[in-house]
Amino acid sequence: MPLEVLTPDEAAPRDSGLRHNILSPLETLSQSVSAIAPTTSPALTVPLVFALAGNGTWLAYLLACGATLLMALTIARFARTSSSPGSLYKYATDSLPALGGRTAGWALLLAYTAAAVSVVGGFVNYALVLVPAARAVPTPLLALIPIAAAVWFAYRDVQASARLMLWIEATSVSMIALVILALIVRTTADTGIHIDAPQAALTGVTPSGVRLGVILALFSFVGFESATTLGHEARNPLRTIPRAVIQSAILCGFFFLTCCYTETLGFRQIHQDLGASQAPFRALATLAHLPVFGPLIDVGAFVSMFACTLACVTAAARVLLKMAHDGIAPAALGRAHTTHETPHLAVLAVGFAVLLLSLGLTLHGTSGADIYGYMGSLSVYGFITTYFLVAAALPVYLRRNAQLTPAALALAGAAGVAMLLAMAGTLYPVPAPPYNYLPYDYLAYLLAGLGLSLATSRRAHRQLGKQGPI
Repeated sequence: MPLEVLTPDEAAPRDSGLRHNILSPLETLSQSVSAIAPTTSPALTVPLVFALAGNGTWLAYLLACGATLLMALTIARFARTSSSPGSLYKYATDSLPALGGRTAGWALLLAYTAAAVSVVGGFVNYALVLVPAARAVPTPLLALIPIAAAVWFAYRDVQASARLMLWIEATSVSMIALVILALIVRTTADTGIHIDAPQAALTGVTPSGVRLGVILALFSFVGFESATTLGHEARNPLRTIPRAVIQSAILCGFFFLTCCYTETLGFRQIHQDLGASQAPFRALATLAHLPVFGPLIDVGAFVSMFACTLACVTAAARVLLKMAHDGIAPAALGRAHTTHETPHLAVLAVGFAVLLLSLGLTLHGTSGADIYGYMGSLSVYGFITTYFLVAAALPVYLRRNAQLTPAALALAGAAGVAMLLAMAGTLYPVPAPPYNYLPYDYLAYLLAGLGLSLATSRRAHRQLGKQGPI
């Protein structure tokens, strides 16, 4: 049977209650780019990866970029023929047994929610390090600022949210790019065009350091697929969404590789440890003779963390909406606001979860940096699980539609193996506490989610009957 190509209207029926065909290709791309938070990674994640991989930081990011691109190409095969707010959850549900689809849904929901909490932790850490006046503000109140703002925008207007995220990231990335370019020009003027020998030779680099660095570098890319949650709201979704997924992986990959190489080179020139730096672009902007850009990039990183929180809440709410329509989450979460045409109850539910986790951790005395690390690592489990299930679903989906080719099978296989290796890297060798408890926390969450799905589904069958698909 030939592969059925859906029109945008068929792919996005109006019973979802969401607005339709309102987001331009650039606004759709901004959802994925903002979830990646390209401003945050050079400022926060690259130093952490350097602490593990040293001169192999560029290699860790190259391998992470390769794995991400494999998944982007895999996801794009689905996105060309199907669009839904359910995103990767729907792709898995359409092709895998019920258990696989439900696991993908709960894993993806956790991934976006935990990523939002992680970035809130980064916001708190950055505020306390760079804004002296923020030390007088209770830490839970600092955490509340990006959460409240993100929930308000996600509740009110998806188009305004997309435009805000677009301008935030474009401005911040432009400033970082100018500093990086100025550093490259300055280095070239001083020493001529050359390759940084310690990085090229991987001086002092160990395989275990690179392996651990790859896992952390993957966190820089997660969220690249979140444009798929805008299947009802993007214009011409079967074209713009797969392009957004692939473009975000390629563009952010190139940006991260350039940043980590230049940051490593720049900190060697000033004889400082990049792995210990909490605000690397202040030092790099001074080295590039653009000192005014240092504080501006710090401000951009603050705002980028808000944009990432907004992107994660936006994506998680739409996944939860689809799960509610499918009868595996409470039915009330499947409603859309009659005026704003947003999944308002799902937005509030996700926002409450983010707030509860953030306040719980801050009240417990957990630092913003530790929240960023713990919850970021937890989110990676959810993303890797979902990515693997989507890779496993692709051959089934294509074979069902008589479109399975050796190239597609090889792509799905390579993506699946990459995700298995990534998952293995998070589990062995066993990380130090409290990271060693995260797999058990993740497993307990999945079991609880699957249990709730079973109970909700049975209740829905008894009271309302089966819900139609979105």
